[in-house]
Formats: sequence, C-alpha cells, structure tokens
Amino acid sequence: MAGLFKNLLVLFFVFQNTCLGFRSPLSVFKRYKDTTRSFSSECLGSDQPVISLGLSDFALDIRMPGVTPKQSDTYLCMSVPLPMDDEAYVVDFKPHASMDTVHHMLLFGCNEPSSTENYWDCDEGTCKDKSNILYAWARNAPPTRLPEGVGFRVGGETGGRFFVLQVHYGDISAFRDKHKDCSGVTLHLTHQKQPLIAGMYLMMSVNTVIPPGEKAVDADIACHYKRFPMHLFAYRVHTHRLGKVVSGYRVRNGQWTLIGRQSPQLPQAFYPVERPVEVSYDDTLAARCVFSGEGRTTETHIGGTANDEMCNFYIMYYMEAKHAVSYMTCTQNANPELFRNIPQEANVPIQIMSDMLKMTHGHHEEPKDSDKSSLLKQAKKEEEEILEQNFHIEEAVEWPGLDLKLGQVSGLALDAENNLVIFHRGDHVWDENSFDNTFVYQQRGLGPIEQNTILVLHPSNAKLLHSLGKSLFYLPHGLSIDKNGNYWVTDVALHQVFKLGPDEKEPLLTLGVALQPGSDKNHFCQPTDVAVDPNTGSIYVSDGYCNSRIIQFSPNGLYMMQWGESTETSLGRDKPGQFHIPHSLALIPDFSQLCVADRENGRIQCFRLETGEFIREIKHKSFGRELFAVSYVPGLLFAVNGMPYPGEAEPVQGFVMNFSTGEITDTFIPLRKSFEMPHDIVASEDKTVFVGDVHARAVWKFASTEKMEHRSVKKAGIEVQEIKESGTIVEGRLKNNPESTDPVKKQEKQHLVQQHTSTGISFVLITTLLVIPVVVLLAILLFIRWRKTTAYGGDGEHKLDSSSGRILGRVRGKGSGGLNLGNFFASHKSYSRKGFDRVSTEGSDQEKDEDEGTDSEEECSAPPTPPAPSSF
Repeated sequence: MAGLFKNLLVLFFVFQNTCLGFRSPLSVFKRYKDTTRSFSSECLGSDQPVISLGLSDFALDIRMPGVTPKQSDTYLCMSVPLPMDDEAYVVDFKPHASMDTVHHMLLFGCNEPSSTENYWDCDEGTCKDKSNILYAWARNAPPTRLPEGVGFRVGGETGGRFFVLQVHYGDISAFRDKHKDCSGVTLHLTHQKQPLIAGMYLMMSVNTVIPPGEKAVDADIACHYKRFPMHLFAYRVHTHRLGKVVSGYRVRNGQWTLIGRQSPQLPQAFYPVERPVEVSYDDTLAARCVFSGEGRTTETHIGGTANDEMCNFYIMYYMEAKHAVSYMTCTQNANPELFRNIPQEANVPIQIMSDMLKMTHGHHEEPKDSDKSSLLKQAKKEEEEILEQNFHIEEAVEWPGLDLKLGQVSGLALDAENNLVIFHRGDHVWDENSFDNTFVYQQRGLGPIEQNTILVLHPSNAKLLHSLGKSLFYLPHGLSIDKNGNYWVTDVALHQVFKLGPDEKEPLLTLGVALQPGSDKNHFCQPTDVAVDPNTGSIYVSDGYCNSRIIQFSPNGLYMMQWGESTETSLGRDKPGQFHIPHSLALIPDFSQLCVADRENGRIQCFRLETGEFIREIKHKSFGRELFAVSYVPGLLFAVNGMPYPGEAEPVQGFVMNFSTGEITDTFIPLRKSFEMPHDIVASEDKTVFVGDVHARAVWKFASTEKMEHRSVKKAGIEVQEIKESGTIVEGRLKNNPESTDPVKKQEKQHLVQQHTSTGISFVLITTLLVIPVVVLLAILLFIRWRKTTAYGGDGEHKLDSSSGRILGRVRGKGSGGLNLGNFFASHKSYSRKGFDRVSTEGSDQEKDEDEGTDSEEECSAPPTPPAPSSF
C-alpha cells in the first residue's frame, strides 16, 4: 500500500510540473489586460484580445480600435504587444475585414512600433526596427492555414515582441455614415515548439512603367537563391486594376517549375502550392506580372495610390528551425535573358466574370488630372520597412580583385548579371600638367590610351570576362550601364560623353565636341558622370569640373534642359541647386529622382527628373569637405568621401544611408591597404559594394554581415577584431559566393581574416595571458612541495628541491638566473611569437598559422601618410 501511495505521489508531481511548464493564457491575460487599449463599442468581440484555447494554445485578437478614415487611400497602423515574454508560434490566421471598406491588410512583426498611440497614420512608418511581414489579406480572401508542425516564431530571444497591423482604406465612400471600423485579424498561437519555422519571401517590381494604351506590359523579377533549402507551401499575388496575371517559378538547370499563377483581380488570398516545391542553394526564383495600359491616358508607375500599380508575388515557406530565416525579398531582375524561356502560360491572362471585377475593386479612383506630386507619396507602403535591414559592411578579404594591375580607376558599374565593370586610365594619368588654365588638354601628343579601358570582371573571382575601349579615350572618368547593357562613359580630356555597345568598337552615340571645352548646349567642360533613365531613356550628364550643371538629353541625344549654377557665384552657404564639381550621379527610378554627389560642397543633392526641381539635401559632418560618389539600391544610398584636409578629423570611408531619411546607418573601411582617393562606388541589391580608388589604382569588394550579431558580441566586451575572427564576415559572404560552401575554402578564408586581425590584440591582453600559466604552474609546485613535506618530512623536501630545480631550470633556460617566458613557450610546438592561438567560435575548424614556431615578430605598420588634396 505504501508503494502504491509513493507511485501516485510521483505521478502527481510529474503532472504538476508538466502543467506548470505551460504558461496559462488566462494568467497572461491578467497581466496583459491592464495595457489593452479602449475599443469602440461598435467593435464587438474586440474587448477581450487574448482568449485561452487550452493549456498551451491561445488566440490573440488584433483589431483597429474603431477608426473612421477621412480620405481615400489612407493607411492606418496600430500595434499589439505579444502578451508574454516566452517564445511562441503563430499557427493560424483568421481575417476580419470586408473589401467594401478595406482594400488590404498587412500584419508585421517587430520589436518597436513607430508609435505608441492607439493608432497612427502609417506615413510615420510601421516599425522603428526591422519588420517582417507575417500575413497579408485583400479582396475578401479566405483564412490562411499553415501546414502541421509549421509556425511563425515570435517572442523569446529572436522573435518580434509586437504585432503591427496596417490597413489600407481604398474607397471611403462606405464611411459616409461615419461608422467606425474594427477590421483586423485573429491569430492562433501556441507555446509548443514547432520543428519547422515559417517565413515570407516577397518578390516585387519597383521600376515598372506601363505606357498608356499598351495592351500587354511585362514586369519581370528574378533573384538567385543563396541560402539553406526552403519548402514553399503557399503564394499570394497582388496588383491594382491593370494587373491581368501574376506567375511565380523556381528555375533549376533551365527547368521552370510553377509555384503559383493567379489573377490579381480575384480574392487575393494565400493559395496553396499545388505540388511541393523545394528551393535549394543556387536556384533562381522568377516572377512575372502582366499589365494592360488600355484605358489609361498617361503612364502608370509603381506606387501606393489607386492610379499607381504594384507587382508583388508573396511566397510562404518553411525551413528547419536551426536554419530558419523569417523574411527575404527580391526586387531586381538578375537575369533578363532568363525570361526568354518563361512558360507561355505566364503571358496568358486569367479570364474572370465581369461582375466579379466590379466586386473586387477596392481602391478609390482619384481624378485623372490629379497632381503628379502625389504619385509615390504612399509608394511601397507595404514593403518600405523590409528594405531597412540590420547589416554591417565589411571588406571581402578573399576577393582577389584587389591585386589587379590597373591604371587610375575612375568609374565602376554593375551589368545585368552583376558582373563588375571597371573604367580605368591605363598608362595615362591626370596630374598638374594635363590641362592649361582654359581646361584644354595639353598631352594630346601621347595619343589615346592603347590598353582596353573597360574591363568586365566576374564579381566573385575577379576573372576577366570581357574588355574593350582600346585607342578610344584620353582621360576616362564616369561610367554607367543602361538597361540594354550599353556602356555610357565620360572623358574629361575629350570633354565628351559616349555610348558604347557591349561588343562595339566604335561609339553608338557621341555628345560634345572633341578636345573643345565649353558651356553651351553642344559643349561640355570636363564632364564627370552620366546616367540613363530606364523608363524614358533620357540621358543626364553632370558637367563637370569647370561647369556646374546637370544637362538632360533625349534618348537620341537632343538637348532638353539643364539646371544648376556655381557655388562661387553666391556668398555664404551653398544653396540648393548650386554645385562645386557635380562629380557623380545616382538615378532613382523608383521615385523619379536624380541624386548628385556635389563633391567640393560635401553633400548629396536630389532633384526631380522631369523638371530638375530641387527635392532635398543630404549632408553630414562625417562627410568632411568632399563627397566623391554616390550609388543607389532600393531603400539605400552608398557613398564615399575624400581625404580630410590638414587639421580635420573626418576619416576617408564609405557610408550606408537610409534613402528615405538620409540617416547614416553604417560606415566601412578596407582591411587590406587603405583608401587614398576613393573615386567611385557601386552597390548591388544584395549589398555587395565595390569601391574604386584613383590613387591606389585598386578596387575593393565589400559584403554585408548581420549587424545584430555584431552588436551583441560588442556588448560582451570583445573587440571588433575578434568579431571578424568569429566567422561572421565569412558567413556574410557565403550568401554571395557559391564557391565558399566548401569547408576547406571556408577554413582558408577564416585564416585569411585572422591574418589581417591578429595584430589588433593588445599588449596588455598578451601579457596577462602569459602570466596566468606561470602563476598556475607555481601554485602546482607549491602544492606538490607541501604534500611531499607533509608525507616524507626532511627527505621529501630534499627530493622536492631536486625536482623543482629541474622544472624551474626549464623555465629559466640555460645559464639564466631569471624567468625567460619566450624560450619556455617557444619550446612548445604549437607556440607562435606572433600571438596566442586564437579562440575560435566555430569549434576546431580554425587553421593554424603557416609560420608557427618562428621566433620573429610582426611589426605594426604605421598608417600611410595622407596624400595632398587633388582633383581627379
């Protein structure tokens, strides 16, 4: 009987502990309800946001708190905190909305909402930190159900702690009765760990233009996948009125596998992927939206209002928990040639009933003569937060391109395949003897450069793929590439701008008069850069060192207009639209803007493409006096400055900026060599950055790493050099380099990073770590001596003296009366005088130094002397 009672008691404690392992949602609600917002009485069912569904499951109701939008195309946001600190998983969604009042809803996960108000205008943003889209609804879509064992991870150490609901109210005619809206979504969450973590992959076009009356216009998106395998289980399409069909595919070895295809005029639900699709490393994800411009009298651009369009293909996927990434995006077309083989079904519109078309339009139709300044005001409301990634830029130290033998590097660009294109000066140099005081080139007797000045390199291994430009140029400067792959270059000696085909030996178009500087419509004076609008074909030239203007030409080279004046013509601070060497151009097709690196004024100025109207200035103290170049990728600006003047402290470095705010989010410098006069910069959407230096005659490659990991390591008190040793740089680059997946090569890269950071270990740290083993050794000797003295008396003490003498003799070294730590540790095979064996954060896969055992020490090299300021 006693044994039975004992067993029952054990079972009781086991059951009690099991129950305590789950936090009761009801107890959570007691803590949560004190912070809930007061809802309108019209929002029935929203007064109890947390509902228990059992021991481990609960429902969270997220609703608009009774709002009445005042105008059409209003975006309103509200937030709800996760009602617990522990990790949980969202396993189901139930929408509460009607397309009579709501055009679409998005649910984000993040750690800090943009506002603490009950609700706010989404113009203020959705989240202050990185946000992930968890759910999207539009056009009376049915609920989305996740597969068994799959969930979106929230809370805990890695998941977001807030949900932010964004609701787009398209046509507000339904609010004529002034009723209050409580649209939203109910989440089903569980504390039970899910073996598979769900995520969202968003493919979107950002620069599509639909001409009026055009029957069929394609918007193509494609990206190479560079992560662990993901399994696709649902998709959603989204356009506005002009969209006819949206299709998504996985492309592997030339074979196209359909992910999903749907009319965006039908309820925009997440539809299940009919057949399982797995996406592996080096596959390509491709999507196409087909639009029709029939019925429109003006061009239609990508944007957030009714008269704009969108091209979005959402993919829900799951990955193994240990490799899970919660959100990924693709906003480019990495391989336009790929779409020549797209299945014909992608071009065939899906027919739907006309009465359903009437039912499914949710946007408010604005007057067709509305001011164009309203276009893109709400542009990319659904996606702008995803472009604010937390990352850090570091040099890709394994890239061999830094060792190329180049002339003065003046221009950089990336072609459609993301190959690096370099424009350099061969054996010509720009120095004080190149021009007279009227800017006429003085070294014509040298003839044109005999080397190929345009080099096309593979971005991963720097292999030369193609070259051209021999015997064409005297002093190359700016370079850009249009959407058709043509090279656009400037020559400051010839005072000309050229258009070159990829395989052409002679220019397709020439602007300016050879060797004749001027300031009229037909002449340039040392033009610096050129940019071509992918939508209109318009040509923009920054002119230049001795003119202070931007000139617009038609696609066939006819003068259209110009703007700008010299800063020197006014007193005091440089004004908007004034330039002191407009040195570099970045065209922003998403927002119809042209941003100019106003070099000697140390700032970036942005202008409206159509009119040249000044929009804004970006200027920071850390730029110093000179800002040489600027480059744009969706959501971000990259820039490089010049060497500081004597007595000034701002270092020469690269900058990453949020395009919307102009705020600097990151800076970067090279590990190998040093910047001398970084002259141009170019970036790709995966945040791979190349910088060309005209004095160092070199090109550096930089890659992105996770910034949050960088921060957490620094909080632990570890220096930046040790962060690099931890492997984060290598991991960041593995996403861009297929070759890096080989473990041996990974070890080599880690070893290469170590070589560049080992000298950063402080002398105090080395001394401390050397002394610790000696102290431990002496403590052991004293302990042995005490034990033997206790056990054997005076005889034992005599033996200890002999033994300890031999040990200390090794420590002191031959004929030495002192402690020679260097000789003692050098006698060990694994010791290197260069520094301690580095502590690896990735187990035992770090390689040892090749010169281990040597007695020579590496000296710290002094920083290079800054070059004198110059204009190149």
